[in-house]
Amino acid sequence: MAISKKAGKKVTPSSKKADQGKVAKADWKEGFKKKTVGVADMTLLTTISNESINDNLQKRWTTGEIYTYIGAVLISVNPFRDLGIYTDEVLAKYRGKNRLEVPPHVFGIAESAYYNMNAYHENQCVIISGESGAGKTEAAKRIMQYIAAVSGGQDSSIQEIKDMVLATNPLLESFGCAKTLRNNNSSRHGKYLEIMFNTHGEPVGAQITNYLLEKGRVVGQIENERNFHIFYQFTKAATDDQREAFGLQGPEAYAYTSMSNCLDVSDIDDTKDYRDTIKAMETIGLTEAEQHEIFKMLAIILWLGNVQFAEGDDSNSVIADTDVTDFVAYLMEVDSALVQKALTTRVVETQRGGRRGSVYDVPLNPSQATSGRDALSKAIYNNLFEWIVSRINVSMKPRSASAHVIGILDIFGFEIFEDNSFEQLCINYVNEKLQQIFIELTLKTEQEEYVREQIKWTPIKYFNNKVVCDLIEEKRPPGIFAALNDACATAHADPTAADNSFVQRTAMLSSNAHFEARGAQFLVKHYAGDVMYNVAGMTDKNKDSLIKDLLDLVAGSGNEFLQKLFPDRPDPNSKKRPPTAGDRIKASAGALVENLMKAQPSYIRTIKPNQNRSSSEYDIKAILHQIKYLGLQENIRVRRAGFAYRNTFEKMVERFYLLSPNTSYAGDYTWNGDPKSGCEQILKDTGIARDEWQMGVTKAFIKNPETLFALETMRDRYWHNMAGRIQRAFRNYMRYKHECARRIQRFWKNNKEGIVYAQIRDHGHQVLAGRKERRRFSLISYRRFMGDYLNINGKSALGQELAAACGLGSDNVTFSSRIQLLVSKLGRSSKLSPRFLVVTERAVHIVITTERDGQVVNTLERKIPLVTINSIGLSNLRDDWMIINGAISEEGDPVISCYFKTELASNLIKLSKSSINLNIAPVLDYNKKRDKKAQIKFIKDETVKKDDLYKSHTVHVASGEPLGSLSRPPAKRKPGVVRPITQGKLLRAGGPSKPSSRSVPAARPLPGSSSKPAAALPAAVVKAPTAIKHTPVQTTAHKAPPAPPRNTAPPPPPPPPAEPQKPMYRAKFAFEGQEGEMSLAKDDVVELVEKDNNGWWLVRQGDVEGWAPNNYLELVPPKSAPSPAPAPPPRTRPVPTPVSKPTSVAANASAKPIAVFPGMASSNGSSAPWKRTASAATADSSPASSRPSSSLANKPAPPVATKPKPPPVASKPGVPKPPAKPPIPSAARPNAAPAMPPRPGAGGNGGTSTARAAPGQMDLAAALARRAQRMAEDE
Repeated sequence: MAISKKAGKKVTPSSKKADQGKVAKADWKEGFKKKTVGVADMTLLTTISNESINDNLQKRWTTGEIYTYIGAVLISVNPFRDLGIYTDEVLAKYRGKNRLEVPPHVFGIAESAYYNMNAYHENQCVIISGESGAGKTEAAKRIMQYIAAVSGGQDSSIQEIKDMVLATNPLLESFGCAKTLRNNNSSRHGKYLEIMFNTHGEPVGAQITNYLLEKGRVVGQIENERNFHIFYQFTKAATDDQREAFGLQGPEAYAYTSMSNCLDVSDIDDTKDYRDTIKAMETIGLTEAEQHEIFKMLAIILWLGNVQFAEGDDSNSVIADTDVTDFVAYLMEVDSALVQKALTTRVVETQRGGRRGSVYDVPLNPSQATSGRDALSKAIYNNLFEWIVSRINVSMKPRSASAHVIGILDIFGFEIFEDNSFEQLCINYVNEKLQQIFIELTLKTEQEEYVREQIKWTPIKYFNNKVVCDLIEEKRPPGIFAALNDACATAHADPTAADNSFVQRTAMLSSNAHFEARGAQFLVKHYAGDVMYNVAGMTDKNKDSLIKDLLDLVAGSGNEFLQKLFPDRPDPNSKKRPPTAGDRIKASAGALVENLMKAQPSYIRTIKPNQNRSSSEYDIKAILHQIKYLGLQENIRVRRAGFAYRNTFEKMVERFYLLSPNTSYAGDYTWNGDPKSGCEQILKDTGIARDEWQMGVTKAFIKNPETLFALETMRDRYWHNMAGRIQRAFRNYMRYKHECARRIQRFWKNNKEGIVYAQIRDHGHQVLAGRKERRRFSLISYRRFMGDYLNINGKSALGQELAAACGLGSDNVTFSSRIQLLVSKLGRSSKLSPRFLVVTERAVHIVITTERDGQVVNTLERKIPLVTINSIGLSNLRDDWMIINGAISEEGDPVISCYFKTELASNLIKLSKSSINLNIAPVLDYNKKRDKKAQIKFIKDETVKKDDLYKSHTVHVASGEPLGSLSRPPAKRKPGVVRPITQGKLLRAGGPSKPSSRSVPAARPLPGSSSKPAAALPAAVVKAPTAIKHTPVQTTAHKAPPAPPRNTAPPPPPPPPAEPQKPMYRAKFAFEGQEGEMSLAKDDVVELVEKDNNGWWLVRQGDVEGWAPNNYLELVPPKSAPSPAPAPPPRTRPVPTPVSKPTSVAANASAKPIAVFPGMASSNGSSAPWKRTASAATADSSPASSRPSSSLANKPAPPVATKPKPPPVASKPGVPKPPAKPPIPSAARPNAAPAMPPRPGAGGNGGTSTARAAPGQMDLAAALARRAQRMAEDE
C-alpha cells in the first residue's frame, strides 16, 4: 500500500538513481538501547535440556532480568533485592499490550488475564507456585497492584474495593507470614483471592479463601526463626493505652516470641509495619472496638505462653506463678481459679453400657499441662485468623452483580526440612495438587485434546503425579490421610499409641513405588523431591481438637468476642467422628482445584536461586533441582510441539468475523454456512499461513501466539479504521458546515444593518395596521428606519449641541429629526415653526433654534416624559401630521409635522411597551391649552401638489397610496455566480444520492446465539442513510469478456433514440417571486432545470432562471415518442470498433461506497454539479442540486410564506447540445456498468441521447450500415 502524503505538504520527487542502493541511515540512539540477555521466551532455545534452561536463567538473573517466558508461563527467579521494576511508569508500559510487545514481567501476566476476561468473557486465575522464599507472595501483590491500576472505574464504591483488596496484603502478611530460615516473609498459610468484576471490567467485590494456617508456629519455632509478624509489631509499637490495658511488654518478655532467639530482622521494620497494619484495618472497615478485641486476643496468647508449670510432690503440675494466670483470667474475663483448674486438671467421665458413669478430676503432669496450654493458644490464634478473613470478606462483598472473576492463588511452597511433620505433609500435598492441575491443564489435557480433535502433532512424554496425590488422599486403597484417621480413631486417648498404630498401618502402603516405610519415619517421593516425615506427634496434630475443659473455660468467659471465635462446639453425645485436620485440608484442596478448573489459568513458576537470601549467589545445583521438579523441560517441549491457542468455532467466529468481508458487513455477521466453514474462511481471508492453524472437530487451533496477536491487532485496526472513516466523514461535514457558516456570516455582515432597519420598518407597518394612506416615497424598498437622523449618538457637531441643550448625559437617543411645530399666535392664525425633535428612552425633547447676540443658540423648549403621553393621533390620509396627547398642561398638546411620522409612532410605542395608544381618524382632537380643546380636520384636496397645506384647523392633502400598502420588495439583483464549496478534502465516490452497487447482505445471528442479529459494536459502525433514489448498477470485472465467434451475425444496433424531451411544467397559480425567485403568471409554461427535496424547484423561462414552489407547478404531458428506426442489414463478421469516449458523466461502478454528507461531493466521485463544464452539466437528465440541502428531506413542501430566502442562483451554461450516441461496445468497459439491452423508443444511454446526430457528428446507424457493407465486400 502506497504511503499517502500529508495534505498541503510538498513532496519533492527524488531521482531514480538516488533511490537505487539506498541504505537507511543508522540511528545513534541504538547504541544506548538495552540489549536482550539470553532468550526472553525459552521455547526459542536451540537446545532443550535442564542445563540450557539453567544457563539462560542464570544469564538473565545476573543482569537483573528475573522474568522469562515459556510460552504463556512466566518463570520468576527471586532477585532478593529491589530492582525498581514495579513503578507506575513500568506499569503504564504494559497497559493494553500483548505479551510479545513488552519484555517478560508479572505485569504482562496480569494484563493478559485482565484482557482475556474482558475480551472472551471467561473467568481467569493466576496460579503461583514454587518453594518457600521463591517470591510467590510478592508476585501476588504485584498482580493485585496492576489490576487495581488498570481496572478503571470512577465510582467511590469501586475505588473502595480496590483499596480494600490492596489493604489485605499488609494485614494478612502480619497475621499469616513469619520469618523462616529460607524466607524473611514466608507465607505460613495459603489464600485464594477472587476479585469480582462487572460487565465493564470494574471491580465490585472480592473474596478470600484461607488454607491451613501453620498454627503450631504460635507456640514454638526453631532457632533463628520467628513467630508471626504481628506479635513483634504489637509488642514493639503498641500505644501507651494498649500497654496499660494489656500489660504489654517487649517481645523479649514473652516465651512465645523469644524462645527462638530472633527478635529482629535486618530488612523488616516492625514499627512501620505495625502502622501499615493499623491503616489496613481501618481501610477494610474494622472498628476501633474490633481492633481492641483483636489485640486483646494477642495479649491473651502472649501471656498464656508465660504460664509455666512446675512438678509438685505428687508429680502433678503446679502453676509456678499464679500472677500470670490471674492476669490471663482478667483478659479472658473469667475467674482465676477456673483458669488454673483448666490448665492443670482434666475432667474424665466414665461410661458403662452406654450410660454415663462417674466424673473424675484427673491431674495433669507438667508435660500434659504445657500441651493443653499450647493447644488453647493455637486454637485462639487460628480462630482469630479465620475471623479476620471472614470479616474482610464481609467488607469486600460485591456491591453489585458480578460477571467475571480473576483469582490469585498465593499458597505455601514445597518444603523439605530436617524435621518434617504433619504440617509439611499437608503443605506438600497441596503443592502436589497444584502440580496435578498444571499437568492436567498444560500437558495431559492438551495431548488428550489433540487426540480428541484429530489434530496432527508429536506426543511428549511427561511424569503424571496423580499417583502421588492418590497415595496421600485416597480412601480405597487407604492413603496416608486415611491411615492417620484410623489411627486416631482406634487409639484416641494416648498420642503415642496412636502414632504406633499409624506406623503399623503405613506398612500397607509399601506397595506404592512412591512410598517407603522406615520405622518411626516414612519417605514420600514427591514431584519436587524425596521427603522424610517423622511420625511422632502426627496423629495428635491430625486430631486438632480442643479438650472439653478448655472449651468450657472459653464458654464461661464474659468476653463476647472470645466466645464468638468458638462458635461450633462438638456434641459429646454425637457418635459421628469430628473432621480431622487431614480431612479439612483435603476438602479445602478439592474445593480449590474445583475453583481453578472453572477458570482459564495463567501460571507463574517461581524459583529460589539460593538458600541464603543472597542477591549475588546462584546455586546451580538447587536451581537444577527446581527446574526438574517444576517440569520446565517438558513444558517447553509441549509448547513447541503443540498449539498455543484453541477455541470453539463459534467463539472464534464471534470474536474475529469482522476480519473477513465474506463473514461481515458493516459490523453485522453475514455468513450463511456453518461456524467451522466460517472460521476457516476468516483464517484464509486474513492471509495466515496454512501451517499456522488446524481445524479440529469442534475447535480451531492456532500454533503460535504471534498469530493470535496478529488477529487481535487486525481486529483492533478494524475498529480503528471504522473510527477513522467516521472521523473523516465528520471532518468533511464540519468543513462543509463551517463553509456554510462563513457564507451565512458573510451575508449577515453585509445585510445585518439593513435587516434590522427593515424589521423596524415592518413594525411600523404593523402599528398602522392598514388604516392610513402612505406617501409613495415612504414605501420604496430601500427606505430604512434609521432612527437617529441627526446623528446625536454619533457625536456630530449638531448632535453635541442638541444633546447639551437637552441635557441628555449618557441617555441613548432612539429617534431624532427636524419637525414643524404648530404654533398659535395671539390674534393670528396658527402656523408651523421649525424645531428639532429628540426622543430618548425617558422623554420627548423639542428644541428651538434662536438668535442671541448674533449667534444661533439651540435651547430646550419643551420636555415631555414618556409616562405622561397617553396617545398619538394620526390622520387616515397621506399627510405628515401627528398629535402627541399627554397630560393636561399650560402648553397643551404638541401638534407637529414630521416626514418620519410612522417611524416616530413606532418608536414611541416600543419605548412605552405599547402603553401609548395610536388613534387614526379623519378628525383629531387635542388640547390647545389647559382649558381649551380644539380639532384638526383632514380632507383630500388633489390641488395640493406637494406635502400638505394647513389652514384654519384644516389640513388639505392629496391622495396617497391605498390603505394597507406595504414597502416595495427589493429590486432584483443581477444573478451572481454560485461558488462551490471546495474547502477541505472531499470524500470518495458513493453516498446517499447514488448508493453502492454492492448488495447489502442480510445480518444473521452469531453462532450459538438465538437472539436477533446485532453488530459487534453498533456504535462504531456508520451506515449510509437511505437514499431517495436508488438506481442499481451492476459491477463488471476489469477483464474483458472473450470476443464473439467469427461468422456470427451481430445483434442489430439499437434504433436511434428519440430526442430527449425537456420536462415542462405549467403554473397553476400566480406567484410573485422575490430575489432569486421566478415570478409566474397563471398558465405560464417553464422548463424544469433541477428538483430540490425542500419543496423548491429551479426552473427556466426563456433565459431567466429562478426558484419556484413545486406545489404551484403541474407537469405538462410529454409528446409521444417516434417509432424505432429499422434494424441495419446483418453482417457476417464482427469487426472490433474503437470505443468512443462518451461525454456524459458516468458513475464509477467499482468505487468503494462511502457515505458522504449531502452537498459535499457528488455521490459518484465526480466533480460537484456546480463545478461541471457546460457539456458535463447537461449530460445528466436530472443534475444534482447546487443548493446545500439534505438528501433525506422527504417531508411535505413548506408553505411559501415560511420559505427562507434562497441564495442567488448561478447563471446557467448555454443551451446544452445533445451528446452523440456512442457505438456499440465490443467488450465491457472498466469502471462502467454493462450496456443494457435496447428497448423500443429508448436510447442506448438510458433514454437521454438524441434521436439524430448532433451538428458536426455523423449518424451512427448509417455508419454501421456502411461498415457492414464494406466487410461483406471484403469477403
